[in-house]
Amino acid sequence: MASLIKIGDQTIQPAELPHLLAGHKILHLLLREVIIDKAIATIELTPEEKATTIGQFLGKNKLTTQEAVVVVLQQLCITTEQFEAIATRELRIEKFKIATWGNKLEQYFLQCKPQFDKVVYSLLRTDNSEIAQELFFRIQDGDATFADCAKEYSQGAEAQTGGLIGPVPMSQSHPAVAQKLGTSKPGQVLPPMKLENWYVIIRLEKLIGAQLDDAMKATLLNHLFEQWLAEQMQQTPISIVGENPAIPSSTPALVMS
Repeated sequence: MASLIKIGDQTIQPAELPHLLAGHKILHLLLREVIIDKAIATIELTPEEKATTIGQFLGKNKLTTQEAVVVVLQQLCITTEQFEAIATRELRIEKFKIATWGNKLEQYFLQCKPQFDKVVYSLLRTDNSEIAQELFFRIQDGDATFADCAKEYSQGAEAQTGGLIGPVPMSQSHPAVAQKLGTSKPGQVLPPMKLENWYVIIRLEKLIGAQLDDAMKATLLNHLFEQWLAEQMQQTPISIVGENPAIPSSTPALVMS
């Protein structure tokens, strides 16, 4: 006899389950997890890794007694083996990432480094080209500070900080601003440039180059993993096989108001 799912007093028949998952937009979430499970199926943990990870999982979820664990097994309708798989899943995913892309991180980092470099810069914007030009000369000649000019004349939120912005990733700046900052030297005041409805003056204060430290390695591994996972999901068809009597063979077109 096929297993049934009961939620309260509602019994869900096996034939209903695929359409229930689809109707609640859960099929693609299931696809993601199935692809991950397949990828980590061959990832092995040492007895020490397994014991430590399960212990950490129990502590994190405040499962301090065997009775508490039994309650969770019953609530989730899972076996002890499935519980252990859940508890160790994140570690197995991390080991999969390292095994797959660990030796490619340095090359990938060099390709992506500009996206992670951070900058501190000063910005002043005004919609008046003559004022922008005058302020540029005053700052360049030392007749006024950038901060004072930004506080008095800048028409954006940066006026509150004396024009100072950052540190922020270079990639978060406007492309034209990022391009200028990338070729500037610290302390160099750049002439006003037209940017949409503004005339903008910028000065690079500090460039903070990204480093391939542990945090960056984790970020890059996550990027590569998510890219790979998105590709796998696009390449893996998902469909419901069989007829659903609740869905008519001829469905009327939706009326868009």
